[in-house]
Amino acid sequence: MPAPARAGMLYRLRAWWGGWPLGQLAFLLALALVGGLFVSNVLGTMARIGILPGFGFLGSSANFEIGESAIAFRAGDTYFKAILAGLLNTLKVSLLGCVLATVLGVVIGVAGLSRNLLLSGLIRWFIEITRNTPLLLQLFFWMAIAKALPAPRQAPALFDTVFLTNRGVYIPSIALEGGPFGLLAALALAGALGAALVLTLRLSGRLTRRNGTAAVVLSAAAILSLLALSGARPVVQAPALAGFNIRGGLNLSPEFAALLTGLVVKFSALIAEIVRAGIQSVGAGQWEAARALGLHDGQIIRLVVLPQALRVITPLTTSSYLDLTKDSSLAVAIGFPDLVSIINTTANTTGQSMEALIILIGSFLAINLALSALMNAYNNRVALRGSTR
Repeated sequence: MPAPARAGMLYRLRAWWGGWPLGQLAFLLALALVGGLFVSNVLGTMARIGILPGFGFLGSSANFEIGESAIAFRAGDTYFKAILAGLLNTLKVSLLGCVLATVLGVVIGVAGLSRNLLLSGLIRWFIEITRNTPLLLQLFFWMAIAKALPAPRQAPALFDTVFLTNRGVYIPSIALEGGPFGLLAALALAGALGAALVLTLRLSGRLTRRNGTAAVVLSAAAILSLLALSGARPVVQAPALAGFNIRGGLNLSPEFAALLTGLVVKFSALIAEIVRAGIQSVGAGQWEAARALGLHDGQIIRLVVLPQALRVITPLTTSSYLDLTKDSSLAVAIGFPDLVSIINTTANTTGQSMEALIILIGSFLAINLALSALMNAYNNRVALRGSTR
């Protein structure tokens, strides 16, 4: 039998375009006309008030200070550097929030299934109160608590290393002494390469205990070799009271601490419900079979239930991560200089509101699309686990 003839270009174009071609074309033309009128109106308004459209303002000097930044910034630096500082602040609080909310949410979700009525009841009250309260209200609450903490001289020390003060939270930190500044970049690169290798093996399905251990060992050996060659050594810096303030360690500002606490508490409650639903989606026969093998409840959850529940947990947790990243924009309400706050100041000082909004939208789209792609890749890998072929 002869092979069927291949569809021509015109047929494929019609199949791609779909039905009602004239109606769709008219709709697209009307949409383009509305967009053109909007752009023309914006450009005309900017011309009347003497503002040149474009992104040339990014190279101009920003005459404002940023209270907290992951990179060095002072008044007079460019707007591009100011926006970069705000973006790094947003990434910092979002990444830490996702990690801490996941850890706390898993612990709360598993503990909520306990047979202890007091524990499960307390967790149920915590979840219901937290997830049914606006996040903005929670941020105001945590900010009020942060400002109500005692001064450094009267602040209590937890384990003699953590200080809760009205000037921020002071925790121990690790620093390198005796090595060049470029060593930090080399260490970060070595660690990132090791993590990328393990992640690549994981996503490709070739991750085994042997090659995973080898990747971790090679990364650790590279880091230790760089430390030995440079003469640098890691030193733990613990905060200590010196005069009227606390010196040493890592200082988390009240705004950052309140924002991180609010995000972690809010989304840990949501993730706890996701974990609970995922665990309860596993059939009772799995529990009974695991108990018949002599496993206790902790081993059953870790080895039998959670691997199957991840197929339910991962997609919903991805949505929580995206919501956490977007809700970090509420930092502007408590004075933390995140991306939204810096963009708002930039738009007010330059008048380039449209360009500033484009940068803001593009930045959040890039962050969330990258996070979504990473979680979807992991979800595809998890979804294949335990499936029949």
